[in-house]
This record gives sequence, C-alpha cells and structure tokens, in this order.
Amino acid sequence: MTVRLYDSATRSLVALPDPPAEIGMYVCGPTVYQRAHIGNAVPFVIFAWLRNWLRERGHAVTYVHNITDVNDKIYEAARGASAERARDATRWYLEDTGAFGLEMPDEQPLATETIPEIVALIEELVATGHAYEAGGDVYFRVASFPDYGALSGQKPDQMRDEEPSELKKDPRDFALWKATKEGEDTSWDSPWGMGRPGWHIECSAMAEKTLGPEFWIHGGGLDLIFPHHENERAQSRAVGRPFARIWMHNGLLQFTGEKMSKSVGNVATIREVIEEWGPEAALLFFMTGHWRKPLDFSEETMAAAAAQVASLRNALRGEARSVGDWSELEAALDDDFNTPTALALFHRWASQGALAELRRGLAIFGLGSLGDQVDAPEDVVALARARADARGSGDYAASDRLRDEIAAQGWEVRDTPGAPGSFELVPLP
Repeated sequence: MTVRLYDSATRSLVALPDPPAEIGMYVCGPTVYQRAHIGNAVPFVIFAWLRNWLRERGHAVTYVHNITDVNDKIYEAARGASAERARDATRWYLEDTGAFGLEMPDEQPLATETIPEIVALIEELVATGHAYEAGGDVYFRVASFPDYGALSGQKPDQMRDEEPSELKKDPRDFALWKATKEGEDTSWDSPWGMGRPGWHIECSAMAEKTLGPEFWIHGGGLDLIFPHHENERAQSRAVGRPFARIWMHNGLLQFTGEKMSKSVGNVATIREVIEEWGPEAALLFFMTGHWRKPLDFSEETMAAAAAQVASLRNALRGEARSVGDWSELEAALDDDFNTPTALALFHRWASQGALAELRRGLAIFGLGSLGDQVDAPEDVVALARARADARGSGDYAASDRLRDEIAAQGWEVRDTPGAPGSFELVPLP
C-alpha cells in the first residue's frame, strides 16, 4: 500500500511516490527565547516518527527541523543580550528534545547562520517586483501573487493586518527585512541598511538551502498555517520555486481544554514532563491522538499513558506465543499515519504474545527500550524502596536525596500511577 498523507493545501490525501523515492521534509521548529514547553515537542516528535516510518517503507528521508534564533520575542525576552539568550535557549531545546531518545533530525539549521541566503532571496523578490523597500524595511507585495490565501483558505477581505506599519502599501503586505530599532542588539548589514530578517523569509531560505527549491513535505503546527506558512509559500513561489508538495499541520496540545500558551500560564516544559513521567510515557501520550487532531494534556492523560507503558513493558518481559500480522501496522500508518490505531494494535500484540512484531513496531516510535531486560542491582532497589517509604511518610527532602543517589548510579526511579509505594527502575541512557 502506498503511503498517503493529508495535505492542507488540497484538503485531501496525497500519495507519496511508489516505488519509494527521496523525500525532503522541512518542519518549522521553535523560536528560542526560554525553555520550550511540551507543546513545542509535538511537531518534533510527530515528524521524527514519520521519518522513521517512511524509511521503514523504503524512502530515503532527509528530516530538517529549523530553529528560529532571531525574532521579536527574543529581543523582548532578553533586552541587550538577545544573542546570548538565543544560544542558551537553543542549547536547552536540543538537550530537552534529545531526552526523548529519538534519532535527531538530519539537519537543524539556524536562522542566524542563513543570513546570506535570506538577503539573496529578498533581493530577488525586490528585483522581480514582488517586494519593495520602505524606510529601511522591505515588504512582500501580496497583490503581486494572485494565489495568496490558497493554502489557508483566507479571503482578501478576511485577512487581518499582522504587522501594522505606515510604510506598507497594502495592509496584507508582510516584512521580509526589518530595519534595526532602538534596543535591538543584533543586526546585519544589507542593501537596505542594518537590520534583520522577518520571520517568514527565514524558513523559505532555510528550506531551500537544505532541501533545494522543491521538496515533498512541509510540516508544523496548525497555528502556523496563517500567516507563517501562507507567507512562506507566497514568497518562494513568487520567484519560481515550487517549494513544498504536501503541507502537513499537526493539531495543537491543549491543557485542560485550552491551547497551551506561555501567555496564559498553563505551560509545562518538555524537561518537566520528562522528569516527572519519563520519555516513554511522553512519547506514548503523543501516540494516543491522531496527528491532525488536538490532544488534551493533563495529569489524567499522562497517568493513563504511563500505565500503558507499564503494561507494554510487562508484556515484553513474557514469552512470545504468536506471530503478529505486520501488514496491519502498514495499513494503519500508510493511511495518513494513524498512530491511535497503531497503538491499539500494539496492545493487541502484547495480549497475544506477538512480541517480535511488538518490539519492531515500538522501535519506530522511540519505545524500543520497553523491551530491554535489565534488572537493577540490589543496592539500587534498596534505595528505591527507601525513597518510596520516605514519600509515603511525607519526607520529600529525603525522597529527593534518594532519587539523586539512584540517578548517580545510572538509574531513574519512576512511581507507578495509581499504586502508592510502587515503582520501576529504568536505566539512564
């Protein structure tokens, strides 16, 4: 069966090449100005899994996941030290996403390392009449691209002015280059003076630099479809780049029914979630929802994911009793990458003792470690029991100290949800 994926532009399923081919996949990453929240991990994880599955199906995949390290948010977060903040936050993001244990993207370009390509693309847009300079800024001329709005379905009279400015000739126009303003401590020289790139042009340039003028898949969160991806598409296609063939937009993570947002304050960081629940529970949690749908994050949903992890791990400690039908997994994942169906299949394989297929399937989702048969030394088990006793008596200082002692010996202790005093020990990577 050919892999088919939902394309936001055509609102339909689009088939990937058969026989398998080279697949370039560009996914919009975070703007780095503070510790990334767990919602930032959704596209990173979803498209890492998709990369793994496409390779399983014979495609040669290049997965590019960019990092935006120059942006208004960074200037606002660290006045006078934006470059240092961006470097620190980039390091935090790489550390935190690395803790999932997934294979990292093939390339993770930085906007600040793509300035020459960005300037060259803007110059081309100006030369062809698709952009204009105004007071040191450069704006894309939306009216010059008749297909603007086709990706997001926006109509001209519905579009809001995302970047109000008296310099713009049309409220829909958007900035490609921004002249340096007071308080901005990082800037670059350009034909239009000192300044820095706009957000949208960064991704067009990074995608073309890493994958060429045309590639198969462009991914990112649903909140990016307008204006970010609409603008990327317009500025690249305006100068003849075919750009992405398929646009994939993952659903957003929701916290108690609302979109997770730093401004609302209902944010849990990637690091906090992994420290509390472990990477396996976090990964399995992401599997529980279809990639295009919103996913509710709560103590209850994470506890349910942790319980499923424990169930699968226990099954893998048993003996194989049957052989699973791998084509069932192919049918689920080839049909718009349906991870909830795949997860249900994994539980069925676990109950049937189809352990070889279960291990192979879990590995695609970074969960291969659930099958590791490693017993903790008795002294580590003793420390974990002492920690459980300390937690039970409310001595959390002793509990934290014992947890650190266990970690120093190369193990992570995880409490079993819904079972006070129960725990499991997992070797640290």
